[in-house]
Amino acid sequence: MESILGATLFLLLVTASAAQNDCICEKNKKVICSESCECTAIGSNQPVDCTTLTPKCLLMKAEMIPLKGRRFQKPEGALLDNDGLYNPDCDDNGNFKARQCNQTETCWCVNSAGVRRTDKGDKNLKCSELVRTNWIFINMKHKEREAPFSEHELANALRQIIQNRYKLQQNFITAVEYDSPFIHIDLKQNATQKSREDVDIADVAYYFEKDMKGDSFFHHGMFNISVNKEPLEIEEILIYYVDEKAPEISMKRLTPGIIAVVVVVILAIIIGITVLVITRRRNSGKYKKVEIKEMGEMRRAQNS
Repeated sequence: MESILGATLFLLLVTASAAQNDCICEKNKKVICSESCECTAIGSNQPVDCTTLTPKCLLMKAEMIPLKGRRFQKPEGALLDNDGLYNPDCDDNGNFKARQCNQTETCWCVNSAGVRRTDKGDKNLKCSELVRTNWIFINMKHKEREAPFSEHELANALRQIIQNRYKLQQNFITAVEYDSPFIHIDLKQNATQKSREDVDIADVAYYFEKDMKGDSFFHHGMFNISVNKEPLEIEEILIYYVDEKAPEISMKRLTPGIIAVVVVVILAIIIGITVLVITRRRNSGKYKKVEIKEMGEMRRAQNS
């Protein structure tokens, strides 16, 4: 009896496994398959024949649909380090000086993470204080995979490596969120919370970013993150810096789209003024010709 029951369970498992494999559309992964293994194209919901190639139109339509998962929105006033590498001025403790300048005598003010927070100026630019970065917002995207990671296991893996590799206290890791394939990490640390022994979140974020990009500062020890023995392969990382005080960047903070609209409006105004001036000049010339003609006729009438 037990052997019959065991054989029955085995057959059920095999059947279930086969059914699950049949539901994979081998020639198109951008589909949604039902329990009855009927697959429809993402973006159009049209039925797809998984035994042959999917029409290009349906493939292109599916590619226009954003990746499943949400890109975590950066906080208001967050700064992205777009200026790249520069040769900084450091104080005796290794911290950034509030004002940084390059060899062309262009200067700007930075935060405690060394990220520019003002417009650039000349040598007369004043930076009264080094504004602290108290919130670092890390956005990442891992490589495409068949199934998402476990959110709990991924969060634990990231927390452990930040604690063990970079020695950051657990209380400064305030959030690890995951919505495949996007990952978000929050590091928060006020000046009053940080003791002399605590590492700074700006240093942690820089080490972490370099490790993720394969350019580690560590002399020994390969950097790799695994989630339940599966590698976490990151293909995109963006780090935003939020300061205790709002940044002082003006037009340079506008997006290219807004700048383009402003330029078009200004050009339209200039063209409008130019057309108006030319039109008035032409009309003025016509009026003068009419006045001269009328005066000539009046003189001829008087003489006659």
